[in-house]
Amino acid sequence: MATVASFNVEYIQYLAPSGELVGDKIPAIAKDFEQIKALYETMVMTRIFDAKAISLQRTGKLGTYASSLGHEAVHVGIGSAMKYEDVFAPMYREYGTQFCRGVKMSEVLLYWGGDERGSNFSGPPHDFPWCVPIATQNTHAAGAALAFKLRKEPRCAVTVIGDGGSSKGDFLEAINAASAFKLPMVMVIVNNGWAISVPRKKQSRGQTLAQKGIAGGLPSIQVDGNDLFAVHNEVKAALQRARDGKGATVIEAITYRLSDHTTADDASRYRPNEEVENAKKFEPIIRLRQYLMNNNQWSVQQENKLIADCTQKVAMAVKEYQDTPKPVVTDMFDYMFAELPHDLAEQRKFAHEFEQLESGVKP
Repeated sequence: MATVASFNVEYIQYLAPSGELVGDKIPAIAKDFEQIKALYETMVMTRIFDAKAISLQRTGKLGTYASSLGHEAVHVGIGSAMKYEDVFAPMYREYGTQFCRGVKMSEVLLYWGGDERGSNFSGPPHDFPWCVPIATQNTHAAGAALAFKLRKEPRCAVTVIGDGGSSKGDFLEAINAASAFKLPMVMVIVNNGWAISVPRKKQSRGQTLAQKGIAGGLPSIQVDGNDLFAVHNEVKAALQRARDGKGATVIEAITYRLSDHTTADDASRYRPNEEVENAKKFEPIIRLRQYLMNNNQWSVQQENKLIADCTQKVAMAVKEYQDTPKPVVTDMFDYMFAELPHDLAEQRKFAHEFEQLESGVKP
């Protein structure tokens, strides 16, 4: 009997939960304290924004909202590693990545408030909008990456998926396309332990989710998703590999969903509180703040000022969202067809007249 192939999945961590560096290889970002502080500020901003968005939903001022609590290092690590010309194909909770790329907080609120104008966000206009259908963003990214390759453009597509979504056929098809066509693409599996109410242990018997990439012929690794340095460094390296024409990479980032799946969920019904409390010991913001303090790069005074500044910026974003005029009803007709079909033209006329009557204006 002969072994025809063997594989392994490397686990990468640079910053321990204690805020101390571990291992012999220290990434360049760990010494760039100005960049670290800027990214830490984005992580804190994202968390304060997240808490406010949940508060808005609970008081009837926002629709169903997907929290990013506990995912800040994964999302900011991805966003900080990308170049402007790259394309990001998100799921629906990667706010840290999007803030790194110029999306405004008010635009996120518009989207979750039911206003599709939120998807016409600031930042790179070539990035994809939020994608609620599970895993379809992965094949979107594969298509974009194929276009970059055919056009010989030095650009990459980056996409994310959850641990549950990695069981979807779209994700596996994207892996196969990335492998077969040697696409400039990075796929990040954000393994937060729960696919809504299904725990990771019931999602797959595989030792890792990264090995799904290996099955498709792609180099695949696992990183500590609460370690900003690990996520940033490995995504950046994978992007460079893709730009060099060496194809796609799969990265599984291990983190934990500290919140409910969305505001329509109650996680206390299916997971023990002890598990959540234990996970808080490993969360990303505390460890990065401790690293900065250990290196005399951060203080309690700076922390208090940052929280106050972020709270003010979030409040301004909320005001901008709430002050945005509602779209007119005819918008639902005006952006689908170059020439509106006659039956829809009739409906548009009726809707416009009805809207005017409701507002007290005679048609």
